[in-house]
Amino acid sequence: MKTPLALALLLTFFMAAAQTPADRQKAETLLHRMTLEEKIGQMTQVTLGVVCTPQDGVLDPAALKKAIQDYKVGSILNVTNHALSVDQWHRVITDIQDEAKKTRLQIPVIYGLDGIHGQTYTLDATLFPQNIGMAATRNPELVAAITKVAAKELRASGVRWNFAPVLDCGRQPLWSRFPETYGEDVYIGKTMGVTAIKAYEEDGLKQPTAVASCMKHYLAYSDSRTGKDRTPIYLPEIEMREYYLPQFRAAVQAGASTLMVNSAEINGTPVHASHYLLTDVLRKELGFQGVVVSDWEDIIRLHTRHFVAATPRAAVAMAVNAGVDMSMVPSDFSFFVLLKEAVEKGEVPMSRIDEAVRRILLLKFKIGLFDNPYPEPAAAANFGLPEYQTLALQAAHEAMTLLKNDNAVLPLHHDVHLLVAGPAARSISALNGCWSYTWQGNQEQWYPAGSKTIVAALSDKLGVDHVTTTAVAGFDNPANYDTSALKTAAADADVIVLCLGENAYAESPGNIRDLALPENQTALVRAAAATGKPVILVLTEGRPRFITGVAPLASGILMAYWSGRKTAEAIADVLTGDYNPDGRLPYSYPRSMGEMVLYDRKPTEDIREIFNSDMTMNGYDPLFPFGWGLSYTRFSCDGLRLSTNQLHGQEKLTVSVTVHNTGNRDGKHTVELYTHEHYASITPNMRRLRAFKKIFLKAGESQTVSFTLDKNDLAFVNAELKTVTEPGDFDVYIEDQKATFSYSAGAQ
Repeated sequence: MKTPLALALLLTFFMAAAQTPADRQKAETLLHRMTLEEKIGQMTQVTLGVVCTPQDGVLDPAALKKAIQDYKVGSILNVTNHALSVDQWHRVITDIQDEAKKTRLQIPVIYGLDGIHGQTYTLDATLFPQNIGMAATRNPELVAAITKVAAKELRASGVRWNFAPVLDCGRQPLWSRFPETYGEDVYIGKTMGVTAIKAYEEDGLKQPTAVASCMKHYLAYSDSRTGKDRTPIYLPEIEMREYYLPQFRAAVQAGASTLMVNSAEINGTPVHASHYLLTDVLRKELGFQGVVVSDWEDIIRLHTRHFVAATPRAAVAMAVNAGVDMSMVPSDFSFFVLLKEAVEKGEVPMSRIDEAVRRILLLKFKIGLFDNPYPEPAAAANFGLPEYQTLALQAAHEAMTLLKNDNAVLPLHHDVHLLVAGPAARSISALNGCWSYTWQGNQEQWYPAGSKTIVAALSDKLGVDHVTTTAVAGFDNPANYDTSALKTAAADADVIVLCLGENAYAESPGNIRDLALPENQTALVRAAAATGKPVILVLTEGRPRFITGVAPLASGILMAYWSGRKTAEAIADVLTGDYNPDGRLPYSYPRSMGEMVLYDRKPTEDIREIFNSDMTMNGYDPLFPFGWGLSYTRFSCDGLRLSTNQLHGQEKLTVSVTVHNTGNRDGKHTVELYTHEHYASITPNMRRLRAFKKIFLKAGESQTVSFTLDKNDLAFVNAELKTVTEPGDFDVYIEDQKATFSYSAGAQ
């Protein structure tokens, strides 16, 4: 059996082999020719605003020359205010590379952007559901398809490096970056994240359909104690290795080219200063050979915010020695100056500089910048193809998660008269969320002209004479919260559709003190219920906001997430039955702030012990559980079968179940397999998701679904921080079906 070190070394060999010998030799030759200043310049990344005029997308020749010629800057990122057109991007990239051609060694500049759910920063690019919505689809093939479109539209813009995907596990719903996660489950996050990384890169990074991916934010960024962005994390290593490291381990094995560092601190040590995490774990244990880039301004913050470095130069030396290869400075050249001083004073060894620059050069060779650094006509031809809109609608359709449908109030009849109200009813930004043509996503003037609101989509579907609204543009407009107007307008309506949730936000501006839905929104629900008309809640939100007090007042609840360009159309299709919903919650929708229990809870979290004789097992009591999602048809399972009830050593176990569509509509259904170990050296989880598969069944159709498990699917992190599978008895659950088998380490 190979040791973890041996596996890491083997992985290192294969990753090195992915670089062509010619490229490695060219990079080494170039490295030997470089001066210290040229090397440090390659490690320096500045934002576009450093080299731009006040006019968006127009470079300042003098500022550009200063950055490229004087400070040898090797990377630029971001936009100044908003997304640019493809033509503007081509001019920007061309001017930057023209300037790089004038340098002594003519090393091209690598440009990076945050294309989080599509190409964020190109006008008219296709935006898909945020990761949290894609997790609800339970469809890795769909994740691959939308990621390939994002890669094509990035490359069409002339950009070859994407700061995605986010691999943080969404186990703290207060966190403002929760919508960028794949939810609370490790297996879903690992599966979807690896799928995205392969989709970005598998065509070959010199091809005009691929971009270098960046797994982020290493490590456990999402586990903020308070839920605030960039705030402290206190995390036992056993928990870190169980819930937050597996996604990155899998991403390294999938071939991710780059990695971005967690902006926060873990147990008092800022991750940007952690040699243990950035070198011992990432490099030596996981075998990662790519480029490590800091997050925004996070190196200097070791001095200015974390106070672990007494001087700015000490902060730079600390981060580089810990393992950061490139500094997202981003707004000045201080990193260049300070690192040069640190090297000259012996605080950072030249060997560490060479190591970082070698990685950066290899990345530039890998993505073909030395062959042709300019925007490629073949890539530009892939922008804005009509089929992307079809795919965006499919992704939004599959994300839609029906949480409640009392008395089959949904789907609505096409002759129904609706009152559509609430702050999200005429909002575009509340359907897309963060990283949507601007950083915050809340400037609607930059969205494509054809973007529809929920009111418009329902009017198109039912006819304008069947839709009345009290909603106005502007999520925060007081008119959207006028309960008197709502009651008056409801007089002629059959059903009230209330569009509630969150407007777009990104990172720290999205910090909140609690998850309660604002009172002005819950007041709308109470006012609507008081009319006696059926009330449908449509939630467009990045994280689960508490609706416990008003959920009983609604006959139907649809979770729409932030599902991108076609959110409104998907909502209209689901409400009217033109699409049968099949989304599944990627998180446990909490009932109260005082009890945030996750689905993979420990046994004692299940117990409510008032006194021994009064003990109950209902400690997991969310408003809606993880994996919840209703359909307009009915599915059932039976005949759960195991290929063996005695699993030995490296053997495989096949689990089969028959799924039936017993309703009168065709539909998609996700079959989820969970396991539970009876006894272990570490208290076992009540359930862990180990596999899932999405299938399509016509009305009345049945299908047998099979899964294959081995001992690795049963593993956990033990007290010695080793990932192990212990002998014992295991339960397998698929919906209401259960079977039991035993595992033993030795061969039969």
